[in-house]
Amino acid sequence: MNPTGTPDVAELMAQIAALQAANRQLAERVVKLEEELALARLHRFAPRSEKHMDRIFNEAEQSAAVDADEDCGLADEVDSVDLPDTGLPRTEQPERRKPGRKPLPANLPRQRVDYDLADDQKACPCCSHQMHRMGELVTEQLHIEIKATILQNARAKYACRNCDRTGINTPVVIAPMPKQPLPGSIATASTLAFALVHKYVDGTPLYRLAQAFERAGVPVSRGALGHWVIGSSENHLVRIYDALKLRLRSQPLIHGDETTVQVLKEKDRKATDESYMWAYRSSQDSDEPIVLFDYQPGRGQVHPQTFLGDYRGILMTDGYQAWRTLKKATHIGCMAHARRRFVNALKVREKPGGPPAQALKFFDQLYRIERQARDEKPDDGETQPDHMRRFRQKHSIPVLAALKAWLDDIAPKVVPDTKLGDAVSYTLNQWEYLTRYTDDGRMPIDNNLLERDIRVFATGRKSWLFSDTVDGAKASAVIYSLMLTCRACGVEPFAWLKHVLTELPQRSDEDHIDDLMPFNFKRQAA
Repeated sequence: MNPTGTPDVAELMAQIAALQAANRQLAERVVKLEEELALARLHRFAPRSEKHMDRIFNEAEQSAAVDADEDCGLADEVDSVDLPDTGLPRTEQPERRKPGRKPLPANLPRQRVDYDLADDQKACPCCSHQMHRMGELVTEQLHIEIKATILQNARAKYACRNCDRTGINTPVVIAPMPKQPLPGSIATASTLAFALVHKYVDGTPLYRLAQAFERAGVPVSRGALGHWVIGSSENHLVRIYDALKLRLRSQPLIHGDETTVQVLKEKDRKATDESYMWAYRSSQDSDEPIVLFDYQPGRGQVHPQTFLGDYRGILMTDGYQAWRTLKKATHIGCMAHARRRFVNALKVREKPGGPPAQALKFFDQLYRIERQARDEKPDDGETQPDHMRRFRQKHSIPVLAALKAWLDDIAPKVVPDTKLGDAVSYTLNQWEYLTRYTDDGRMPIDNNLLERDIRVFATGRKSWLFSDTVDGAKASAVIYSLMLTCRACGVEPFAWLKHVLTELPQRSDEDHIDDLMPFNFKRQAA
């Protein structure tokens, strides 16, 4: 500053540079907040599909996109990159299904209802002669009746008349009956299965289920239904759960993920605190499909460590660091998580195209390779995992190499604190785990298999919102696990639950229960 107090040129230039830097920071923050707002609106109002349709943009549209985002430092000036030609054969579009009503299942019982003309209507309307029956027209309708009945368990009682006349005590012998799943309860195994399926498969909250019972003329309180749920889990179903847990740990590949759940009454915690359902699943090709949920109050690394122990197989998870603390497992990353970030980056753009669309072309090609690899039959003497690895080595690795080169080129040009910057940095940081699937044909490309199972839980959570107690949350984890395992095995859950809740009370803790596993139940039914 000169003697008159007026700032000199250097000071003015420094102030201008500081203001420009602050202005750029504010502009970047505005971009970030606008992206968050746009994504929140889409999350609330728009369809959540992540499907990406190939689009063709003209040069004017691309130039407009560059002009719109140029001030924010986005990398729209990057030229489009052609995907490498690996000789992947073209796939034909599947034929669309013809519209129309599907036939009713052939295995359902048929009840015939005959309709005939009255005798005075069997005369010919033309010549009045008697008509003969030439055949019949048969149509089918679906008929469902839901009836509540009461089982009266009449147990014969016997006494000795001789002891009655001559003895001091008269012994009374009562005919035994099978052990019930919940002694003293009015619910049979079938009733318990009905309630559990409605809550954990159909997502019906207990208060609505209580209303349904009341409409049927059977008043059952919500508290009684809660007792049925917790009692069924703690007394019987947890035995199946524990056996499945041991089998899951011995499988060569496990999917892992976690989702939130709220428990109102938990010691030393607020009702608004978030707890977690940790989810585990066997591979898609497993002979013994298993899906297990584990309720825990937090998201710390101790929970997967406790559940999986010293697991030494392949573990498919997202980039959450708690999973990577299992040192003896071989970790692989979820390609769908990386792709999803570019989908979000594309959604928040004012103009279509640009780097997010370019990235999605790479991902779409990788998934096309996966589909074709599964559709093609292995060569003679070649196992399915060896076939998958060979196919990926030939077609996936060149695409991944091109994607990595493109990401390295674009990374310095994107603003870090934006959706595009987040997508690029996540993909590069997880690259070692994301690409490891090409080395082993048993490894999946993503974690979508388990995410589809978690979606069942998340859909139900929208209805029942929270668990009242920790015991209820643990019971829900057990029953959700068994219902999703039934789904993975292709087993009808009501039939399986009814069978298990009838059979388990008759067995001691030392008895084998292998035949009650969902995958074995399917084989028995076949």
